[in-house]
Amino acid sequence: MLASDTLRGENKPPEALRPVGARDISALSRQEMKFAVHRKLLDRINLEAVYAMPGDRVRQEIRPSVAKLINEEKTPLSSQEKDQLIEEVLDEVFGLGPLEPLLRDRTVSDILVTTPRLIYVERGGKLEKTNIEFKDDAHLLRIIERVVSRVGRRIDESSPMVDARLPDGSRVNAVIPPLAVDGPLLSIRRFGGDPLQPADLLRNLSLTEGMLELVKACVKARLNIIISGGTGAGKTTFLNMLSGFIPSNERIVTIEDAAELQLRQTHVARLETRPANIEGKGAILQRHLLINALRMRPDRIILGECRGEEALDMMQAMNTGHDGSLTTVHANSPRDAISRLEVMIGMASSNLNIRSIRQQVASAIDLFIQISRLSDGSRKVTFITECLGMEGDLVTTQDIFSFERVGLTNEGRVRGRFKPTGVRPKFSERLKAAGIELPSHVFQNVVEVG
Repeated sequence: MLASDTLRGENKPPEALRPVGARDISALSRQEMKFAVHRKLLDRINLEAVYAMPGDRVRQEIRPSVAKLINEEKTPLSSQEKDQLIEEVLDEVFGLGPLEPLLRDRTVSDILVTTPRLIYVERGGKLEKTNIEFKDDAHLLRIIERVVSRVGRRIDESSPMVDARLPDGSRVNAVIPPLAVDGPLLSIRRFGGDPLQPADLLRNLSLTEGMLELVKACVKARLNIIISGGTGAGKTTFLNMLSGFIPSNERIVTIEDAAELQLRQTHVARLETRPANIEGKGAILQRHLLINALRMRPDRIILGECRGEEALDMMQAMNTGHDGSLTTVHANSPRDAISRLEVMIGMASSNLNIRSIRQQVASAIDLFIQISRLSDGSRKVTFITECLGMEGDLVTTQDIFSFERVGLTNEGRVRGRFKPTGVRPKFSERLKAAGIELPSHVFQNVVEVG
């Protein structure tokens, strides 16, 4: 299809196609000129024909038409300025407008839009302000609506909060007035096209080879694992990496609020929650999907994040033949993760007393992996902790590895050491039964960082 095939409106009145005069353009800023070209392009192209074309091809087809419209503006622009303006207009039509350059930058891990003219990004664990701006609230809202509509969700005054995802799996959260006081808010948690591999985590000093050997063995031996950590600590990234150790001949069911896991196995059934409709009905929660997953003959269940009543069903699944299941929990330590699970299970069933809840947790979980984001922006596995069972009325644990911080370098990097506690885990017998025997040095070597 040629660019001319997508143009329409050749019989429009002359005034509709009249180029903006030099006097008018002189009063327009670059931003306003971009939107003038954008509006004229939308008037001239057949959107249905355009959106039916592959993404890369459509930009090439429309580019000459955009260049022609810019030339009609009679504004002196250098070749570089013209090329940049063409890209910006194409981003407005087919992408996320001003955010597209940030989405193409692989060093950006988070994009945070606080107001149309105040946009921050995170690079290397540190926030920095950008010079990118939206025209106004309406411009930002239009981009938000484009994101959520692509995944069949909606955002309006009756439903002013939404979670969605981009085609590459990046997580999107948006809040609009009346909940957002100063205008629409947009947060994008980037999820790279190429998931981090174990070698990447070793290179980033997120953990040691011994720690990696241990967690790899635990996944293969079908231990139930909880990954805990704060917001932005890298729980989902680590969960994705761990899932790579699951044998390819097993059936995996994943359950997420916004599908972002990128499993490399082929036998994967992916489930995603659904929000309520405009009448407040029809919501499908993680708990519903988890109950349904038990009927899908899974070998393993991966729950993207355990944050509510689904905790009870996850513990029961781990206790009833779905060994090797994985999930994440927001918590500051393994002990805190246990407390949070107790609260979430209590939300699901008020009939369970605290001892019964703790018995569920103690019998279901084998291992906690705590991940933290440190002051220098680095992410590290700070604890690998075994769940031993019940002692009296308490769930007992023991640390197998820990990260000990000792200070900062002159460059502000965290100095510390990964320390094995020297304790052989109680589940070593399960590893041997699975044909895995870890060498003794795994539990002995101290590794200095910084």
